[in-house]
Amino acid sequence: MAVDKLKILVVDDEATLCQGIKFNLEVEGYDVDTAYSAEEVLKKPVTELVQYSLILLDVMMGEMNGFKMAQLLKSRPETAKIPIIFCTAKDTEDDQVAGLNIGADDYIPKPFTIRTLLARVKSVLRRTSTNTDIHNDILDYESIHINLNNKTCTVDGKELELTKKEFEILVLLLENKNKVLSRDEILSKIWGDDVIVVNRTIDVTITRLRKKIEPYGKCIVTRYGYGYIFEEPIQ
Repeated sequence: MAVDKLKILVVDDEATLCQGIKFNLEVEGYDVDTAYSAEEVLKKPVTELVQYSLILLDVMMGEMNGFKMAQLLKSRPETAKIPIIFCTAKDTEDDQVAGLNIGADDYIPKPFTIRTLLARVKSVLRRTSTNTDIHNDILDYESIHINLNNKTCTVDGKELELTKKEFEILVLLLENKNKVLSRDEILSKIWGDDVIVVNRTIDVTITRLRKKIEPYGKCIVTRYGYGYIFEEPIQ
């Protein structure tokens, strides 16, 4: 059964692959556009970019690679929340960690089957659309102020530049203050069960999050062998 008409942008310098992915996604009921370079995408007006529910992005392209394009999109408030799946032949653990730390929602090594691609697309869209619908209020801890509607976080009134995953992990930990969350729980809730994430991805993400939320970084405590906890200091 076809899914609702969600707009997806496929970015790859291999025209044949682009058109093949476009065809199969359209069969599933998606509205699909293609682009053959990062530069072509970045020339699009922001009003057009924000209509996409997902970007499928190759890494190894022409002058600007996919990592750089993703970093630019994530640095702009208007496009920072667009989900991104990297589809690339760069399949080392370091490449995957780099891609996920930029804020990508999934990383699919080439070659991949269309069946795998469609499953991962559905998983990311289901997870990201659910996340935007769940939260409709404010989350505070001392001078940390999180607006769950517009996905912003401030400390002492200064807005932080958090990636999507950093933001979601902070929300998850604050919503479960003083409760240890295992790695598996965090990975399942933030990345989803269908996404393969290397073990150190969560460690790197939390290390960066700790630095960004200073002086509250020390509140995110590692319980070795168990997981992570946002622990309120004993007064």
